[in-house]
Amino acid sequence: MTTGPTGEKAEQKLAQAGEVIAYLLDQAGFVGGEGERALAYFSSDAFDPAFLPWPRPAEEGLRPEELHAGNDG
Repeated sequence: MTTGPTGEKAEQKLAQAGEVIAYLLDQAGFVGGEGERALAYFSSDAFDPAFLPWPRPAEEGLRPEELHAGNDG
């Protein structure tokens, strides 16, 4: 990642985002490969332009309507 004040703040913000993601996944009961993939991705310095779509239902064996986000009102 970049260095300097802006880079340091971005790294801190990504660390905070990782904690929020972990909490939300836990609260939603969304345990599995896709949750781990998201946490690993956001805790690394790598950028993957093919990270999305998330989750990848085919990898989890779930259809979008079976996922918690698909049930949002």
